[in-house]
Amino acid sequence: MKLKFKPKPLLFIIVLLLIIFIGIGTFFYLSSPVNKNDNEEIKIVVEKGTSSSKIGDILKEKKIIKSKMLFTIYLKIYKVNFKASTYRFKRSMSLKEVTELLENGYISNDDALKLTFKPGERITKYAKVISDNTDASYDDVIAIMKDKEYITSLINNYWFLTDNILNDSIYYPLEGYLAPDTYYFDKNVSVKDIIKKLLDEMEENLKNYKSVMINDPHYYMTMASIVQLEGTNTENRKQIVGVFKNRMASGYNLGSDVTTYYALQADMKEDLDSSQFATINPYNTRGANMIGKMPIGPICNPSNSSIDASVYPDENNYLFFVADKHGNIYFTKTNAEHDKKVAEIKAKGDWIF
Repeated sequence: MKLKFKPKPLLFIIVLLLIIFIGIGTFFYLSSPVNKNDNEEIKIVVEKGTSSSKIGDILKEKKIIKSKMLFTIYLKIYKVNFKASTYRFKRSMSLKEVTELLENGYISNDDALKLTFKPGERITKYAKVISDNTDASYDDVIAIMKDKEYITSLINNYWFLTDNILNDSIYYPLEGYLAPDTYYFDKNVSVKDIIKKLLDEMEENLKNYKSVMINDPHYYMTMASIVQLEGTNTENRKQIVGVFKNRMASGYNLGSDVTTYYALQADMKEDLDSSQFATINPYNTRGANMIGKMPIGPICNPSNSSIDASVYPDENNYLFFVADKHGNIYFTKTNAEHDKKVAEIKAKGDWIF
């Protein structure tokens, strides 16, 4: 006679709940501060290319986290990306605070130098941000950014910098290649250290696009810089890139006003006349000599949104677009349709100028 074992549902539920409670309790324990009363700062330098496993080893060794395994799991669940930087951790920090610090690239002390470089701004504005916050003068910063020996050394270290930026007609070789973001530095940081940090960040931003961009990164970064100023979001920027590709393939120039402003180094709020828009300049895509051509180089430092648009544009049949003062962009296929749309926008009082 065989006896059949019948599990008791209540016992099974109790055991299951017990396991769940133990798991939750363990998670909260291991993710809590090592010592919530220990506010001593522990300096750790995370170099570019440091693996998450190595960082976990360092944090565990310094007793900043309780569990390397949970640290690794936390990184994967929340898709945390590190930034190479200098950090000052505390044992009073939770696992969440530790990982947020790593992701933000923040130097946690009161003497940290905070610099914000905005997307869509020219390198001249970046140079002013640096000179306003360091001992270097504006002219010194620009001189470093134009130093061909220095630029050549950077080309040798970053795959996305090519000999194109050494062209004598390029205003600023690093224009378009410095990643916009907010950064934290030590007070005594050098200009070259700042540039390196921005280039390192750009390399990180471009890693998922490298297989597409590798043959001509200068084209993609130039296109990204134009649509940064022409568009307002990833979706319409992708459409604009599609328009620009159609125009070049159809024997038109790009006709982008923002390239004229850069060619003349004019402020975007200035009013330009027809002769200025017709200026012959390797940056000005309104010029008669620019049929089927891109500007000689980037005209601002683009966001990730614009880079994505330049690499993965939308295919469309449009040849024209125009924006109103509210940021709405209208796409048309013919010059007649374009003129009609412009007239409609003006009639509504929504013309941008």
